[in-house]
Amino acid sequence: MIPKVHTQIIELGDGRTISLETGKLAKQADGSVVVRMGKALLLATVVSSRKASQGIDFLPLTVDYREKFAAAGRYPGGFFKREARPSTEEILTMRLVDRVLRPLFPKDYHAEVQVMIQLMSNDEDIMPDALAGLAASTAIQLSDIPFEYPISEVRVARVDGAFIINPSRAQLEVADIDMMVGASADSVAMVEGEMDEVSEEEMTEAIKVAHEAIKIQCKAQEEFIAKVGKKETRTYDQEENDADLETKIYEMAYQKCYDIAKLGSLKHERSEKFDAVKAEIKASFSEEELAEKGDLISKYFAKAEKAAVRNLILDEGLRLDGRKTTEIRPIWCEVDYLPSTHGSAIFTRGETQALATVTLGTSREANQVDMPTYQGEERFYLHYNFPPFCTGEARPLRGTSRREIGHGNLAQRALGAMIPEDCPYTVRVVSEVLESNGSSSMATVCAGTMALMDAGVQMKKPVSGIAMGLISDGDKYAVLSDILGDEDHLGDMDFKVTGTADGITACQMDIKIKGLSYEILTSALKQAHEGRLHILGLLTDTIAKPNPTVKAHAPKMVTKTIPGDFIGALIGPGGKVIQELQKETGCTIVINEDPVTEEGIVEILGTDQKGIDAVLAKIDSITFKPLVGSVYEVKVIKILDFGAVVEYIEAPGNEVLLHISELAWERTNNVTDVVNMGDVFDVKYFGRDPRTRKEKISRKAISPKPEGFKERPPRENRDHRSRDNRDRKPRTPRE
Repeated sequence: MIPKVHTQIIELGDGRTISLETGKLAKQADGSVVVRMGKALLLATVVSSRKASQGIDFLPLTVDYREKFAAAGRYPGGFFKREARPSTEEILTMRLVDRVLRPLFPKDYHAEVQVMIQLMSNDEDIMPDALAGLAASTAIQLSDIPFEYPISEVRVARVDGAFIINPSRAQLEVADIDMMVGASADSVAMVEGEMDEVSEEEMTEAIKVAHEAIKIQCKAQEEFIAKVGKKETRTYDQEENDADLETKIYEMAYQKCYDIAKLGSLKHERSEKFDAVKAEIKASFSEEELAEKGDLISKYFAKAEKAAVRNLILDEGLRLDGRKTTEIRPIWCEVDYLPSTHGSAIFTRGETQALATVTLGTSREANQVDMPTYQGEERFYLHYNFPPFCTGEARPLRGTSRREIGHGNLAQRALGAMIPEDCPYTVRVVSEVLESNGSSSMATVCAGTMALMDAGVQMKKPVSGIAMGLISDGDKYAVLSDILGDEDHLGDMDFKVTGTADGITACQMDIKIKGLSYEILTSALKQAHEGRLHILGLLTDTIAKPNPTVKAHAPKMVTKTIPGDFIGALIGPGGKVIQELQKETGCTIVINEDPVTEEGIVEILGTDQKGIDAVLAKIDSITFKPLVGSVYEVKVIKILDFGAVVEYIEAPGNEVLLHISELAWERTNNVTDVVNMGDVFDVKYFGRDPRTRKEKISRKAISPKPEGFKERPPRENRDHRSRDNRDRKPRTPRE
């Protein structure tokens, strides 16, 4: 049976198109769609359980994005030759899609939902992660799963002042803005990206350009669903509600929570007070009522607490810890805290603390990226760790979480552009979050900046970061600088901005309300700018500029370029030369070949300058090329019957034969009549002898001729004699 296939074309306005297709693949999923752009093809499916998961009060949504190696005609790396755990880049794409989709499911929908997006065919000119949000939304629209309205995501880049939607990787490499934007037709929901020190106005303009493209894609989804036929939304078990109980709890809890919030206490003190009010309210109910309505009581108490905190901010401009909306918590910083690391710094802001370390290495320590769509390496990378004790919890560690990967990537993008292109090191920054109550990722940026400068990495400019929040109710709104964890939870926006004194380097924004105006967004960005500069001033008070050199115990890096034909000589047979040199000097030596010039790029890493100097001397010796006509100082290292083997003083180990005939003007019967072992003298270099094809040097050429010395006439050339006699008539036996 031939399936009935429906398609929809989306014009990007520059000749490129995106097509949506359904009806051919994965028909047992609740919704499935194929998204094509060029030769790139994504298959997105969605499936949701028909029953709500028991005992949970949240949406168990899983977004999975995978790039198949077969899509690019490649084999997976490793022993098993099979795709396994997702890469960092795939996890980042999953997070981007999840953040836009999650708020659009009904609040009381608790059935398990799984969205799977797979790259089935790759196109080198297309970056498929920019199509993942469109694919996921379309698959959901094609299903009967309850969902508010279509969304989409696009990447926007600015190249030579012009904005490009869904650029190629080549275009992205020369762009000064790279942002992913997720939105519906009405409002922006998510922004994440990196910039080259752009202004707040330029960033807002980029978001607007992306939103216009998303509006077109949302409309195309609606037209596509109309062609296919909209499925009737499934019925599901609604959450139990009790309006009378909700009113009762609100009246019992609201004012008490408002009063507690107004005290401006610390996190643990505030939590204890809120818990005490909740326990007091629950104590007013019988055991039977608690057994029947206990979950609802907890739910309604949380709503009353949230309303009290939000109203305190909107009505009085006061926050949970007593600050005003623009006020930033107290900050203290310290550098060089850890004695054995290559660089370290502590950044503490209120109840949030990050300890950052820096490790310097060679290109061998670069982070290798091997994906179907991209192969390369990172010479600067940042890892972020969020242990349970930083929030006073005890729970098992289950590997690196998606959240840790996302927060680390944000901090890496914030700092990466400020690492100079000529930095010889591979640089790894690790942030250990030791306390957390609001924006540990921004604390990571601040600690990372100071640790890099402490390590002697010559950053172009220091970078700071701040997390902003928003509380709104109709026309009333308050933008919050340096938000707490609770303010993030109860607020309408979480907006992280990083940058130098001259502009923004990275951002991450999640908007939880519909129809956020660009006026409010611009206001938040300007307030963030002021807070960012305040924090930057405190960082530079602690360490004003990068240390001029790396620490004494940190490795020093020297890079030297050698001709390509000397790479083999430096490595030696079976690696013998380089291995012995590393053992003797205690240095790490890495040799890379420049793909363009074919020269050898030698990286020398060592803590002892004497060892580094010894490696450089050996390289100079191996690559030494004497110039014809030049005079060099040599030392006798071996005596032979027909001459002396000498080595160049400026290139130890570089040997050449001084023939006995070139020792002196007089006839020399024994080499030791003129020179002996260890003698040092000058010789002249004549290049390669055309007859022997060996290098020729001479001692006598730069020595004065003895008085009355007469050179012997050259011996008659046998070949010449033969040529002279070649016409002579051969003798006969009679003659």
